[in-house]
Amino acid sequence: MNARDGHFLRDAERGVLRLITAGSVDDGKSTLIGRLLYDSKGVFADQLQAIARAKHKRTEGQALDLSLLTDGLEAEREQGITIDVAYRYFATPLRKFIIADAPGHEQYTRNMVTGASTADAAIILIDAARAAQGVLLPQTRRHSAIARLLGIGQIVVAVNKMDLVAWDRAVFERIASAYAELARKLGIDRFDVLPLSALTGENVVRPSAHTPWYEGQPLLRLLEQLPAAQAPGDAPVRLPVQWVIRHGGERVDDFRGYAGRLASGTLHAGQDIVVQPAGTRARVQRLLAPGGPVQAARAGDAVTVVLDRDVDVSRGDVLAGAQAPARVMREFDAELCWLDARALHPARRYLLKHGTRLTSARVRAVLSRRDIHELQEVEPAGGLGMNDIGRVRLAVREPLPLDDYAHLPATGAFILIDEATHQTAAAGMVRL
Repeated sequence: MNARDGHFLRDAERGVLRLITAGSVDDGKSTLIGRLLYDSKGVFADQLQAIARAKHKRTEGQALDLSLLTDGLEAEREQGITIDVAYRYFATPLRKFIIADAPGHEQYTRNMVTGASTADAAIILIDAARAAQGVLLPQTRRHSAIARLLGIGQIVVAVNKMDLVAWDRAVFERIASAYAELARKLGIDRFDVLPLSALTGENVVRPSAHTPWYEGQPLLRLLEQLPAAQAPGDAPVRLPVQWVIRHGGERVDDFRGYAGRLASGTLHAGQDIVVQPAGTRARVQRLLAPGGPVQAARAGDAVTVVLDRDVDVSRGDVLAGAQAPARVMREFDAELCWLDARALHPARRYLLKHGTRLTSARVRAVLSRRDIHELQEVEPAGGLGMNDIGRVRLAVREPLPLDDYAHLPATGAFILIDEATHQTAAAGMVRL
């Protein structure tokens, strides 16, 4: 490779793309990830030897069971299912990828929510043999709804196992049409649909000779060209305080700093900020990064803020830009993905974890529940059960600085914890 080629690759570098595979049981999610790793040379020789010797492999003869590259738990291999979210890293000359394999079973929907919460794009797999008549399975609908709810703007629909339907174009078009209708109801504006076989690798990394009628690109080429999510550097400043650093308190020039990870925006020395929820104003005197003093910090940076005067700042507070602070509220509406086996009950007490703050919360009312089959909000008869999605009104003991999840996910997301069992009960998105 000459210098000009190297310059081209640097220009073509598109950053890290975080992906999640989702869909129903046995749609081939683990096999697809294994195929991407294998065909992109992202698997070591000893890993291939290990899966070749695996006693639970589900392929015949010498064929490798690529799903074992992500299904690492013994229970997963015995049952042939995915239980936990597995993360894998691989790279091509154009891009780096972090890909999560989410379970397809309904009882593990909570794991899918966890994996999808940090994803830039989702690959929704559909088994062509089971959806040949254009009928989508409930988990395909549920996972698509969750992807939309979490604000994943880039959806790739992979119609898998096309080899089992003899690469029938009519089957593919029926499934594509059914998903287009689903996307319309969910409000998914951008999605791509492609036919492939994860088992044989056709249309995964290389084009398939069986699909002359498909004019798009193989999956990996498509993923390389998806725009990476931009760090929210232009968004309002939000810095949840994780730790108050104090030493030399007996001296006049003692040190007091407030450390955390900048969730959004760009913070500069000399910038005016407001401490929320108290509303106290101050100015940034210095910014300290792990490598020393800096003039500015961007979203994602770990930073310690030294203010121009002593103010009351504690863990759980948020340092916000004075020009666009968050809304401080004690009662608000939110969408919940209910994760606990115990159904939501308004009489139960919950803890709400928002950023670095933990406070008590009550569910004032369940406003609606999303029907996964009809894809619309309905009356919440019986409240919310495990894997339900619904809109609620919450009241919290301490005021919280909140943003709408659609605009600032970092300060618009929270979790509910059952106060009695300490189980994570729900993942929530603030709707203002």
